[in-house]
Amino acid sequence: MALLDTPDKEAGLAAAARNGDETAWEALIQQHQEAVFRLAYLIIGDADDAQDVAQGAFIRAYKKLDQYDAARPLRPWLLGITANMARNRQRSIGRYLNAMRRYWQANVEHTAARPLAGRANAQLLWEAVQHLPQAMQEVIYLRYFLEMSELETAETLSVAPGTIKSRTHRALQKLRGIILNKYPELADEWD
Repeated sequence: MALLDTPDKEAGLAAAARNGDETAWEALIQQHQEAVFRLAYLIIGDADDAQDVAQGAFIRAYKKLDQYDAARPLRPWLLGITANMARNRQRSIGRYLNAMRRYWQANVEHTAARPLAGRANAQLLWEAVQHLPQAMQEVIYLRYFLEMSELETAETLSVAPGTIKSRTHRALQKLRGIILNKYPELADEWD
C-alpha cells in the first residue's frame, strides 16, 4: 500500500475520519480513488458516469463510516459500495453497451500514435468479457483488471471465498470458449 503501510493505519484513518478529520478522509480517498473509479468504469463503461459513481461511492462511504468494521480491510468495503452504486446506475441509464462502444471507438480512433495491435487486442478482450453474465464479468474485473485477491474479491461481492474460486474458474472457462469461437485472433494469447 503506497500511502498506508498497514491495515492498522488505515483503520486509524477511518476512525479519525469518522470523528470528522477531513485530512484522514482525504488520505483514504487518495489511496482508493483509482480502484473505485476503475471498478465503476468497468461496470458502467462510461468515464463520466463512472466518475459520478466514484464520487457518490465516497460520499456514501463517508456517511456510513460508522458501519465500517475496522477489523476488515477498507478497500473491499468501498468497492462493495461502488459495485452496488454502479449496478444501480447501469440499470437506471440503460445505455451500458452503447457507452462502452462509443468509448472504445473514440479512443481507438484518436490514438493513432499508440501501437494499435495492443489496443485492438485489449478492445477485443474487453468485448469478449462483455459476453459473460454480469456476475462473471465482475469476478473477472476484480480479479484480473483490479488484481484483487480471492479474499478481497469475496469481501467486495459479499460472498464466500470458495464461491469466488468457483466463479473465477467457470468465468475463465466460459471466456475461453467465447474467445475461441468469436475472437480467434486472441486465441494465441489465451493459451
